Amino acid sequence: MTRYRTNLEQERYAASTINLRLAAVRRLAYEAADSGLLSPDLAAGIRRVKGAKKHGVRLGNWLTSEQGKRLLAVFDRGTVRGKRGLRRAGLATATLEHLQQREEHWVFADMVGKGGHVRPISIPAWVASSLQAWISYGHGNT
Repeated sequence: MTRYRTNLEQERYAASTINLRLAAVRRLAYEAADSGLLSPDLAAGIRRVKGAKKHGVRLGNWLTSEQGKRLLAVFDRGTVRGKRGLRRAGLATATLEHLQQREEHWVFADMVGKGGHVRPISIPAWVASSLQAWISYGHGNT
């Protein structure tokens, strides 16, 4: 287990990814020990391997619980797109040039997303009109 953790660290996985994988192995060890497939001593040794330390501090302006609930309520969870929601990286790279109307729908066009895929991201009409009002008010030039 220690070698596995060391290997993950050498592969430069994030601490959260390492800890997630270690937790899965620990859970497997619990189940194997309960089923008699692994000795209790070996399972205890696996449980004692510590996870990776998380370094750094999260910075920025975080949403309040109420703001997060309002943001999530915008998406129609009954659709595949609604379940996917927003990705932080895509939203952070959006510019005014990305805001376009295509086939009677407003989108952030040609966004590079997860895995390098280029796709449009649909947005509700009320979001587009709010952005346009904000831009026309003069904030789009800052």
